[in-house]
Amino acid sequence: MRFLLTILLSLWCLLASAHEKIKAYRHAVPDSYNFWFCHPEKEGKKGEKHPLLVFLHGASLCGNNLDRVKRYGPMDAMRRGRVIDAYVLAPQNSGGSWKPEKIMKLIEWAEKKFDVDSDRIYVYGMSLGGYGTIDMCATYPDRIAAGMALCGGGTVKNLGGLARMPMWILHGTADRAVPISASDRVVAAIKATGDASRLLYTKLSGVDHGRPARIFYMSQTYEWLFSHSLKDEGRPVNTKYEITPALMNNAYKDLRR
Repeated sequence: MRFLLTILLSLWCLLASAHEKIKAYRHAVPDSYNFWFCHPEKEGKKGEKHPLLVFLHGASLCGNNLDRVKRYGPMDAMRRGRVIDAYVLAPQNSGGSWKPEKIMKLIEWAEKKFDVDSDRIYVYGMSLGGYGTIDMCATYPDRIAAGMALCGGGTVKNLGGLARMPMWILHGTADRAVPISASDRVVAAIKATGDASRLLYTKLSGVDHGRPARIFYMSQTYEWLFSHSLKDEGRPVNTKYEITPALMNNAYKDLRR
């Protein structure tokens, strides 16, 4: 009996710990989005700084049910066993384009509440979230350490700020939902500044619109993002990583469960 009680108590503690590490926030930040906030798996003692990763979902996850945001992306990747050593902020867009000003309000909220390393804030997203990532990074290039935009584009008038930060744009050549020309236009705007040295542009041969979601589950994604910091002299882009259709086939291979 005591053994059974011990097991039940241990399970309860594990569940309580997991609940503390991920929490839904609704109407917590005025004029912004509802969101999930996840703590690092190895958070450490108070005062120990950790990166902040912002995930912007696509149109299929828009609405007012926060559980939808768990369908793919970092929330689902962590559930499957991907360790992300960072705070993860996953807002939900109720509809329409992502608004950089509203996203920044969430980032500022996180910086005030938790031990966020303000030199290591990252934004990535897919489809509508890819557009949001481009718009966010173009608006706040001096606040975001690195960005990764999947099968998206850009809507802000001035995309020139993207040239000031490490940016990885990936798009499938067989994407019929958002044509690759949308990313081409962003890349052209960066090149028009005269400095595209911080840009990586990967055209994924034969890849459709949905398949890039696998990139959220790959270790390369997080290793590349977290290798950048605002403190890096000249803010060079890390070119040591690659993401290919072949590697995407093994996106789930090294997940723990």
